[in-house]
Amino acid sequence: MQNSFDMTTLVFLALAVFVAWKLRSVLGQKTGSEQPPVDPFSRREAPPVRPDQVGPADAKRDNVIRLPGAANDPAAAAPPAADRWSDIAPPDSPIIAGIDAVVRQEPSFDPREFLGGAKSAYETIVTAFARGDRKMLKGLLAKEVYDGFEQAITDREKRGEKAESSFVSIDKAEITAVDVKGKTAQVTIAFVSQLISVTRDAAGTVVDGSAESVSTVNDIWTFSRQLGSRDPNWLLVATESAA
Repeated sequence: MQNSFDMTTLVFLALAVFVAWKLRSVLGQKTGSEQPPVDPFSRREAPPVRPDQVGPADAKRDNVIRLPGAANDPAAAAPPAADRWSDIAPPDSPIIAGIDAVVRQEPSFDPREFLGGAKSAYETIVTAFARGDRKMLKGLLAKEVYDGFEQAITDREKRGEKAESSFVSIDKAEITAVDVKGKTAQVTIAFVSQLISVTRDAAGTVVDGSAESVSTVNDIWTFSRQLGSRDPNWLLVATESAA
């Protein structure tokens, strides 16, 4: 009986020792999943924040807007394309250099839009001169040019004559020169138009031009403006007829 008890005890002791040894062999080994020791003073990157975790402070940081022209704005830092106005003039021409000089003072200047406005001004001025509309002309012409137009209208009225002008088309409006001196910019444009123009005396007799014939008219006009001025209008400062 005593021997049986002793043998049983020894078997259980052996099993206990074996289990303890196995536990120690597993718990005492590194498996590669352990976290490294944490340094409480080290700088750590913040974990990514999900949209549902954004608080007021985080939302405020997320609303920061990069201003155009800032150093961190790649689009603003990129220089304008050299051929952006290739339909106006060759990239290395004095005309493009002049346009760039205007743009440096007024970044919103666009030569294509300018040409569209110049064509409208050309038609308005020609027809206003024919009607003798001094008020319209005064807002579009520099003083020296207005004085010349006004004198021609006065002389025509003294003779009792009336003029009529009607545009058929403006076939060409081409920038031929752009000059910037200080704040003063001047843009010269060559116009080619198809025009019906006639002048009649007091009796209605045609004294100049024709009421039926279409004439090709070549004009070179120069417009000027003080860059940076609140007044957006360009004034006509010079006119001449091209051959």
